[in-house]
Amino acid sequence: MADILPFHSPTTHGFVRVAAATPVVHIADPKANAEAHAELIRQAAGEGADLVVFPELSLSAYAIDDLHMQGALLDEVERQIAVLAEATAGAGLVAVVGAPLRSADRLYNCGVVLGNGGVLGVVPKTYLPNYREYYEKRWFAPAIELNPGERAVRLAGEEVRFGTDLLFEAENRPGFVFGVEICEDYWAPLPPSTRQAMAGARILLNLSASNIVIGKSDDRALLCASQSARAMAAYVFTASGWGESTTDLAWDGQATIFELGSKLAEGPRFEMESHLTIADVDVDRIGLERLRTGTFADCARIEVDPHAYDFVPFAAREAGAAGPLRRAVDRFPFVPDDAARLDQDCYEAFNIQVQGLMRRMKATNGERIVIGVSGGLDSTQALLVACRAFDRLGLPRSNILGFTMPGFATSEGTKSNAWALMNALGISGAEIDIRPAAKAMLEGIGHPFGRGEAVYDITFENVQAGLRTDYLFRLANQNRAFVLGTGDLSELALGWATYGVGDHMSHYNVNGGVAKTLIRHLIRWVADKELLGAEASPTLYGVLDTEISPELVPAGEDGKIQSTESAVGPYALNDFFLFYISRFGLKPSKVAYLAEQAWSDAARGAWPAGTPDEEKITFELPIIKAWLRKFLVRFFQTAQFKRSALPNGPKVVTGGSLSPRGDWRAPSDGTARVWLDELEANVPE
Repeated sequence: MADILPFHSPTTHGFVRVAAATPVVHIADPKANAEAHAELIRQAAGEGADLVVFPELSLSAYAIDDLHMQGALLDEVERQIAVLAEATAGAGLVAVVGAPLRSADRLYNCGVVLGNGGVLGVVPKTYLPNYREYYEKRWFAPAIELNPGERAVRLAGEEVRFGTDLLFEAENRPGFVFGVEICEDYWAPLPPSTRQAMAGARILLNLSASNIVIGKSDDRALLCASQSARAMAAYVFTASGWGESTTDLAWDGQATIFELGSKLAEGPRFEMESHLTIADVDVDRIGLERLRTGTFADCARIEVDPHAYDFVPFAAREAGAAGPLRRAVDRFPFVPDDAARLDQDCYEAFNIQVQGLMRRMKATNGERIVIGVSGGLDSTQALLVACRAFDRLGLPRSNILGFTMPGFATSEGTKSNAWALMNALGISGAEIDIRPAAKAMLEGIGHPFGRGEAVYDITFENVQAGLRTDYLFRLANQNRAFVLGTGDLSELALGWATYGVGDHMSHYNVNGGVAKTLIRHLIRWVADKELLGAEASPTLYGVLDTEISPELVPAGEDGKIQSTESAVGPYALNDFFLFYISRFGLKPSKVAYLAEQAWSDAARGAWPAGTPDEEKITFELPIIKAWLRKFLVRFFQTAQFKRSALPNGPKVVTGGSLSPRGDWRAPSDGTARVWLDELEANVPE
């Protein structure tokens, strides 16, 4: 296979490396500031950065008051801009610096965009604060007062584009488009970056001075996060730090990088040395998110004149060096690494499930449910949800009718787990041995097993799965109850369910919106908090330690039981694939790249709280590619007909619902060819 682009380069997969620079400030000394800038530009280039942004008025310093009006200082600022412009010629990046610049006998607070050895454009500040400690209107003119003829400013011996209507676009890197705003701009009710984003910018830069007071750092981060989420963009913020004048104010040098509401990087505050805060921004993902969110484009058509912005082209560096992404990639997209966030997610997921079931019971005037209890993860989680729902509705748990239905391969371990759980939770438990009925059916249809032959094919398996569900539906009829489904989101993605009268069907499925990897943590969360009583917790921990198996095929001569993950792949990988393909529509090659970043080194990155050491494993790229290939076939080609006929159940996770009434609609007779071809063409073996 020929590599068209280097697979291991972030650039290949639509990432742009951005750096928020925090230089040591030299008060009213543009030359010294430029030297500090040049060194950080060199460092950023060495780190593979495509874009580096400096604080507001970084070449002059911000807190110099009336010195802004001194001709000698302004002349020196312009000379140093020319010097820094030349520094970008061999750096392979674009630098955005802050500077006071003159135009038509007015002074503007500007962001100066440097790249390809010259000045690409100048963006003046739109909103000037003139309250509390701020007096910017004493020195600067707001961009809103630009004369119609002020479309250029002379810098470095050339006429340079000048205005708030400039966006900067890499001609050779799709999606690498950025806009510039300055400090107060993003504190406004309608920041300029909002319209910049709707006009096409995927990276928004904010050059700030922004003195620090107690609590302000949280406000800044909140604004950055919210703007990146609302504008569906990346937002890069950097504020002035050490060296800035403390005559009346103090400075912390806060630097943050957000993408679609999530923090990618945050620099240290109150440092005394110049430094960079670096992250890889996924402009490809930003574009796909805008594509699938029609409201963004609708708003843009209303609010933005398609001819209102002038796109300034530049040449970005081609594919960068290979190496780890400068951003965290969660191994478990459905399970946060942060313990507090995981606790919150478990609380919300569990209560979404509980409330969904409660509402269905109230709507049907139901007082009883029937549930198959296998002793595995999914039935355990559904049973926990049912118990909580009954408690909140004031119904006795004895109205939950749980049935363990041993088949030809049911182990004593899972059966004992099922009974221990039903007893600990105080539900009505019973056992139905399905083997006689299964054997009779196999005999009736002429299956070899009915003649005593050890043939364990899909028919053998599905007879058992189908009978269990058939019993549950008839038991529901008999007891004026409805059947509670247990199958999870991961199984729906893979088509790992017996269609029709099998585990595919129920009257209501509380697990259909919950990924397998999250279910494990939900059970542990309930056990740890003893939410349904302390008696159940030991059994719940035992369920978590049990290997995932359908228990339909008897153990072999070696004693090994039927393993689900040996057949369909590790759920850790499958859930990873599912999230990025269904939630964002990423190409298989990019999903493989991200999976390798997340899983190739067990020592790199965080693991969700409570993950046992023995589960902290690695997956190398060939294994990832092999399982991704199988996932693509299952997801796009063989399993959709099952998802097109799903019972009701609540959407739970951001990664989406696979219900045909929810996030995912697809033809049942589709093919996986285009995804398989893309995988084979762009992922090395």
